[in-house]
Amino acid sequence: MKIEFNKNIQFTKLVKAEGRLREFNFRKINSIKEGQFTVDVCDDRGNRKIFNMRKGDQGWKIALEENLPEWIITNEAILNELIEEELKNN
Repeated sequence: MKIEFNKNIQFTKLVKAEGRLREFNFRKINSIKEGQFTVDVCDDRGNRKIFNMRKGDQGWKIALEENLPEWIITNEAILNELIEEELKNN
């Protein structure tokens, strides 16, 4: 019987977006073979914006940009760097 352990990766980072610091919460989904993170952040009204980032040829990209505020989409490169940094440290 082969036992496989997958390390859960969860972390929170502060990113300046749209003129204020916002708390981005990252969680790696281990059930999917290719790399994928679920990311959530609150907007100005306190509503959670939840989206996925997937590993591609050019790094971590937002999977679906539908109904996401522009301040999330414009910070995609920063979110990519944060994920890469966290994975390197683990």
